[in-house]
Amino acid sequence: MRDFQLPGRSATYAANGMCATSHPLAAQIAVDVLRRGGNAADAAVAGAVVLGLCEPQMTGLGGDCFVLLKPAGEERVLALNGSGRAPAGLSADRLRQAGHETVPLRGVEAVTLPGAVDAFCRLNADWGRMALADLLAPALHYAENGIPVAPRVAFDWHQDAAVLKGAARDHFLISGRAPQVGQVFRAPGQAKALRHIAERGRAGFYEGEVADDLIQSLAALGGTHTHDDLAATQCDWAEPVAAPYKSVTVAEHPPNGQGATALLMLKILSHFDLAALDPWGAERAHIEAEAAKLAYDARNRFLADADYTVRLDHMLADETAARLAALIDQNRAMPDPQALTEAVHRDTVYITVVDRDRMAVSLIYSIFWGFGTGHASEKFGILFQNRGAGFSLIPGHPNEAGPGKRPMHTIIPGMVLANGRVTMPFGVMGGAYQPCGHSRLVSNLEDFGLDIQAAIDAPRSFAGPDGLQLERGYPPEVWARLAELGHKVVAPRVPLGGAQAIVIGADGVLIGGSDPRKDGLALGY
Repeated sequence: MRDFQLPGRSATYAANGMCATSHPLAAQIAVDVLRRGGNAADAAVAGAVVLGLCEPQMTGLGGDCFVLLKPAGEERVLALNGSGRAPAGLSADRLRQAGHETVPLRGVEAVTLPGAVDAFCRLNADWGRMALADLLAPALHYAENGIPVAPRVAFDWHQDAAVLKGAARDHFLISGRAPQVGQVFRAPGQAKALRHIAERGRAGFYEGEVADDLIQSLAALGGTHTHDDLAATQCDWAEPVAAPYKSVTVAEHPPNGQGATALLMLKILSHFDLAALDPWGAERAHIEAEAAKLAYDARNRFLADADYTVRLDHMLADETAARLAALIDQNRAMPDPQALTEAVHRDTVYITVVDRDRMAVSLIYSIFWGFGTGHASEKFGILFQNRGAGFSLIPGHPNEAGPGKRPMHTIIPGMVLANGRVTMPFGVMGGAYQPCGHSRLVSNLEDFGLDIQAAIDAPRSFAGPDGLQLERGYPPEVWARLAELGHKVVAPRVPLGGAQAIVIGADGVLIGGSDPRKDGLALGY
């Protein structure tokens, strides 16, 4: 039990339904949908679309999503891949000939076709109860009437506003400036786009006036994107990948997501007695840092579009984890891994919903870096994601940029199962940090017995390209000891990740946790 004399929050308890996400308005809308008879799929769609307006620097209609879904009355988990593909005109050879070693981070070459809207429509058609127009109504209302900007959103907006260019400045700045905390942000162009989708479904976005705006705006930026590329965008259902850790099994979205990285990291960590260590001590942070270096190196070698991913079975084999674990010296940090050739960053939103029939949805939705490419469509103000920056330009690499390919994605929704029963949909926003975030959250629960809110609140570390990042929750002696072990210890520029989770108790009680690093909460009824 937490110390009630110190700052913090309790987990949220409810019996009928619950949502946990990074913005209060989205959580409230999701619970309202549940109370009106919608199910978890309905509530997740309604809440996710609103998040694109609450946190436009993180996500929007021009982005991608991944979903894990547990149907009501069943314990199987389905994966929905709502990530878009590169246009047919994308050529790695031409990029290399132009002198690029990586896909230009904010260039039109990084724009992949948006897959989230197709996935929302598919999720609603296959599993929803309510009409799509009813689910989009709250987002349409807020797009027209505005949303007061929350504190963490304002912080991120100011950090990223300089990347906005052209039409995006008109749509996402107020009098030429990033909005202040409490200032009302309106998106009338997106309201019109939402009305098209509400009236025509998928065709309202991938055909007609909205599609014309997207393709014409990309062409004006020098893009090769065509109406045929946009019309061909289609999500698909797949099987999750999964692996055990202690008493539970963790299910992740398959490639082109990086969920397998989290599973490999957990498999490596299972070779160490973490439970015997100080949970916030240097030894645990060191072992996790070394496991992350090894797991991320495997990610960079193997993960790509599902049609191009190689040796996934090898990456997830027990023997692979054992060999990698044997490389970890508990008294010395290994050299930092080779600098990544594909871009990684921290901007994403996540929402999880469980309804009274115990359908569970774990949904993550992103435009990649803050404000994506920094460009938006002229008429409707739909931001263009830069997910194509996740491609490699190494010739022959499985993740090499190419026409019609999906890039390796950093975003990963998760679910935990115990004895064959789904016990927790969860996610940890934070770009490259996400596999580390998944493994640490699961370890906090399994190795140290924390409740879900305490497991989310706990301090975090991350071994990234710039060094071992430690949040301020670690005491000075831990910083010093990790430096002695050979780590370049640095303070992160922003908090590490943002977790949301709902524990589904065997007694029927739902327990929600929401990260104080974000503005959101867990809300139930």
